[in-house]
Amino acid sequence: MNYKETLFFIGKCLTINHEKHNYKIVENDLKSNQIDWDAVVKISTAHYVFPALYCNLKRANFLNYLPDDLVDYMKHITDLNRERNQQIIAQAKEINELLLKNNITPIFLKGTGNLLEGLYEDVAERMVGDIDFIVSNEEFDKTIKCIENYGYSKVHQTKYDFPQFKHYPRLQKTGKTAAIEIHKELLLEKFADEFNYDIVRKDSQKINGFSVMSFENQLSLSIIAKQINDDGFYYKTIALRNAYDVFLLSKRCDAKNAFYQFDKLKTPLNCFLASCFFVFNNPTSLEYNKTDETKTYLKHFEQLLSNKKQAQKKFKKTSTKLFLSKRLNIIYKSIFDKAHRKWLIKRITDKEWQQQKLIQLGLKKTKPNV
Repeated sequence: MNYKETLFFIGKCLTINHEKHNYKIVENDLKSNQIDWDAVVKISTAHYVFPALYCNLKRANFLNYLPDDLVDYMKHITDLNRERNQQIIAQAKEINELLLKNNITPIFLKGTGNLLEGLYEDVAERMVGDIDFIVSNEEFDKTIKCIENYGYSKVHQTKYDFPQFKHYPRLQKTGKTAAIEIHKELLLEKFADEFNYDIVRKDSQKINGFSVMSFENQLSLSIIAKQINDDGFYYKTIALRNAYDVFLLSKRCDAKNAFYQFDKLKTPLNCFLASCFFVFNNPTSLEYNKTDETKTYLKHFEQLLSNKKQAQKKFKKTSTKLFLSKRLNIIYKSIFDKAHRKWLIKRITDKEWQQQKLIQLGLKKTKPNV
């Protein structure tokens, strides 16, 4: 199995308990005994859907087709992830209660929000990094002070922080499972006028005592996290963890019309939805608005999946282009914004940082250990 075949097999496996046609296809694939399980483990792990893959295969009663040692390993990893997520849920409950007592209502986001609202049949399905939540700009500083007074401190104790538009630097607390990110924005500055706190607050919902976004907005953010914030639209790649969230949310809302209110965001989001439809083998809940943009996007998307050398070349070229664009943007902002200017001057005059950069560029050798 090549990369594309393996990715599509995993994609179908993630939908077998909702899509009858994929159930039959996967069952036939499993009966053929031609699955490259090493490739499946490698790619599902890289996409952070390894536990979700196990849970779906188990619910479909397909584990008997897998090697016994693989089933044992999948169960072990899934059990560990379930335990971690249960700790994250308890931690989020603690944070929620703390902030509510201080008249702050956090809206929980991404994986943690999905766990708290019960999106997954088994909480072990989702691999979660940080606990993300958003508050209003007016409550942002108060929230930071409240969390820090509760014993949280920065994960990275830097001399100076880059001026963050979206969120405060990650915070952690001894004995707690996850770091937290306090957001004041959901998106890069370029798109923040279309999707922000004021917009998502209007139709946020209360589930299990937690405030979370509407299902339509959750679906949008699941795509935004990959397509916009992680530049997926330029790389033309898919992240199965985000795609699986989109699939499950599409069972709770009309995915095709979830982006109607957007202008700049509409095309990137619709293109990701199209790639989900493609990889998950055409679930009706993931039907998208077919446009010239989605047609071109899917053409390039499939080409990159089928040609590893072309994909690597595209990735390198895009990475360089985005790196230069972002660095030029920092310089531009430093001309007009005091915070960016102050950060840039400190960075340039930091001798330790200069030495590290010279070493990275191969212009200075590290001292050998004695």
